[in-house]
Amino acid sequence: MTEIRQQPDTPEDELARRFRAGDERALREAYERYGRAVLHLATSTLVNRSDAEDATQATFVAAWLGRDTFDPTKGSLVGWLLGIGRRKVIDRLRSSARESRVVETVRQLPEPVPPGNDPDTVVDRLVVADELARLPDEQRRMLELAFFDDLTHQQIAAVTGVPLGTVKSHIRRGMASLKRRWEVDGAASGARPADISGAR
Repeated sequence: MTEIRQQPDTPEDELARRFRAGDERALREAYERYGRAVLHLATSTLVNRSDAEDATQATFVAAWLGRDTFDPTKGSLVGWLLGIGRRKVIDRLRSSARESRVVETVRQLPEPVPPGNDPDTVVDRLVVADELARLPDEQRRMLELAFFDDLTHQQIAAVTGVPLGTVKSHIRRGMASLKRRWEVDGAASGARPADISGAR
């Protein structure tokens, strides 16, 4: 009977085995051995060197956290890492595109009217800030952007990525809550800041 000898593991196979087993030294070795290949892939697509380095780092983080999904029978460790790298580069491209759209949208929107700095306005804002602190997070966030940063509904939607209808809904409910609190607590002393009712 002919004896079948098992081929010894290559250094790459041994590294892949240790990497999948969770050996932290293997993670360092994998980065030292294959990091340049992943970075080259990223820099060949991403214009910004910093973005490419971020994508490379994200690749190894994702690979380490998902090392149990690596199957050496389906391919090499470097091939698996490059596959993850391609997805991270695509994610970065999509993120950059979203950021560019937001910036361009905000640039095209009209400039808000500068607020006044008279004492009454300052007092009103302090009172409003105290009342806003009692609101749910999303309502408070939208009203703060509208009242303190003087952003329009469209600008708030562009900056936060929240749909315009949802922005309007949060602001409407938040203003209704503020109105009820003013009526109950008498915080306005007969006058409510016009800026709040004028949030747009």
